[in-house]
Amino acid sequence: MEDNFSLINKTKGKLPCLPFVLLKEDILGKKYSLSIAFVSEKQSQKINKKYRNKNKPTNILSFLLSEKEGEIIMCPTVIKKEAKNFEKTFDQFLGFLVIHGMLHLKGLEHSSTMELLEEKYDKKYFSRNRHRVIHDESGGRRIFKRRKKS
Repeated sequence: MEDNFSLINKTKGKLPCLPFVLLKEDILGKKYSLSIAFVSEKQSQKINKKYRNKNKPTNILSFLLSEKEGEIIMCPTVIKKEAKNFEKTFDQFLGFLVIHGMLHLKGLEHSSTMELLEEKYDKKYFSRNRHRVIHDESGGRRIFKRRKKS
């Protein structure tokens, strides 16, 4: 494993094999130092309350530590629950969220530019999986439902 990448599992669950290092190198660069930690709902809620003042667990949090260093905190149980809302499997939604978090670390905010990059990386790394798993007949377009703004 790379010296500038760490994957930490603080949950009892098994994590899927996703191309985390390839995604990191493609989106953030080879010299970027990234850690991805998987935490429980309780821990996710605690971190979300502390840093975003929202007293509920969340699927992903991205923390930019310096120009070339960041951390992503993910909650698999929340991701599993939400994946169904986006008509994705757990692995597909997790992969999408990793891309989303990395783009935030790169400095992007929610926008059409960010959505285009999400689609580009999602297609590049996960499209073969997606078509095989859900037999997408939409001509290769990513299946994505927009969340209602709260």
